[in-house]
Formats: sequence, C-alpha cells, structure tokens
Amino acid sequence: MKNSNSMPAPTEVELKLALPPTQIDALLHHPVLASTPHVQQQLANTYFDTPAGDLATARIAVRLRQLDSQVLQTVKTAGQGGGGLSSRQEWEWQVPEPSLDQSALAALPPFQNALADKIAALRPTLSTDFTRRSWQLAWQGSQIELVLDEGEIVCGTARAPICEVELELKAGDPEALWTLAARLADQVPLRPSDSSKASRGNALGRQQWPLPDAQHPAEWLHRATVALDAYHDSHNVEHLAAAQQALTTLAKHPELDEAGRAEAAILLTALDSAGMPSTAYGVAALQLAHRLAHETALR
Repeated sequence: MKNSNSMPAPTEVELKLALPPTQIDALLHHPVLASTPHVQQQLANTYFDTPAGDLATARIAVRLRQLDSQVLQTVKTAGQGGGGLSSRQEWEWQVPEPSLDQSALAALPPFQNALADKIAALRPTLSTDFTRRSWQLAWQGSQIELVLDEGEIVCGTARAPICEVELELKAGDPEALWTLAARLADQVPLRPSDSSKASRGNALGRQQWPLPDAQHPAEWLHRATVALDAYHDSHNVEHLAAAQQALTTLAKHPELDEAGRAEAAILLTALDSAGMPSTAYGVAALQLAHRLAHETALR
C-alpha cells in the first residue's frame, strides 16, 4: 500500500497500450498469457476536481476506487515520458468510506502550493468503471504486472470505451517493459497510448482535445499518439488527420537516423482508415518509441 504521509511517493513506471476491442481474444490466447492464471476484478472509480478544473490544469488526478469492500484514495501526478511509457508519483491509501480524506490530501506535496486552497472545492467530475484482468509475470529477470481493462469512461453525458493494456514494472529493469510489449505486439495489434483515463475523461467533459507542441522526433511521436487517442474518443477526423500529419513530419525529421526513418515510414502506412493499428504499426511504434526514449535520456 502506498503511503499518504510526507514520505516520498513511490514512482510508478508503466507502458500503456491501446487494444482494439476486436483483438481481446487474440491477447488472451497469446502464449505469454495463455498458460498464466489471472485475477479478475470490478473497479468503480470516481475522479474529483474543482469546478474550474484546477487539478486537470495541474495534471494531477485525485480518485476514489471501490474495490470489493475496500475504498482506496489515490493521487497521481503527471506522467513523464512518451510512446506509451510513463513514470509518475503516486500515493494510495485505504479510507473508511467513499468520501475524500481532505486532511490527508493537504499533507501531500502536490497540495503544498496554490492547490492547497482548492481542496475544499473538490467534487466528483467523472467516473471510470471497468473489468480488470491482471497477470503477474516474471519476464527477463523482472517482475511485471500486466492488466487488461475493459469498460467505460463517463463524464456528464459523454462516454468513451476503455480497452487498454498496462504493463507496470514491479521490480527490475524498465527495459523489460519494452521487450514484453514487443513480444505481445508481434501477434496482437497494440499501439502505444499516452493518455490516462483521467485526461481522457477531462477532454470528454470539455469536448476539447488539445495536442502537445512538437519539435524533436520524440515530441512528434507523442503528438501523433495523443492525436490518435483523441480521435478514438472524439470520432473527429481532424484528430486522425493531425496524427497522420505528425507521422509525416516525423518520417522526414532530420534528427532521425536511417533505422528511425524506416520505422516512422511504416507508421504512415500501417493504420487503417478507422485509425486502427496493424501488428506492423505496433511493432514499429514500440521500436521507435524505445529508440527515442533512449536518445532523449542521453541528452
């Protein structure tokens, strides 16, 4: 259980992958998972923000989760990374009832600044209800939890489906996340996703999907990934066009080496007209994201 006191928060390192709903059976029958037992749970989650959206602006999520007879309160900071990989601080603790523990929030680092005055104004803004299947995997000397979430995001009258895979590093080397994702993507059409459930819900509520600015290759890949996430939630073809434009710019980027340009070129042709990935897209996107993450870390 993660602490709610003033000690440093654990850092969550995970790789998020979007999965077409039609490919769930393919994932479940993948050799990595087919012979491994899993746990299935129902998760009901309520997210909180101020009427002005102060937490969304600060890219902080506050959540209550109902899990069987337990209620868990969680605070997450903005993820750092791209290409599906993110690292962020997270605090989580059990509360006696499904109402916010405001005093514990006030003790956390994210609420030691201007947000301290916003705690009393927090209210429910969106919900995510989903079925979670989870596998505990020993992979190349590391321990990884793989979860498959299926359900729905609801914000007011707006709704969007949840169908995603998360690989969370429990112990070991983050490189194992990349190699496991690549092994899955060989047979299942997965693609990196850079949008959390909370950020997706906030965008649904506003009916606005802002895209990040880009200059370097990693930023263009991130922009394309966020644009694809936005397209699948908004069904606005402008976001699919923005993703394709970002991929076109990426493929011609002078900072990419020959291998990177080849991978970027594959991305341009490996999405179908509905923005759904082929296995070739997932493999190339993961290879390129891994390469760019390594290069960014060396800067």
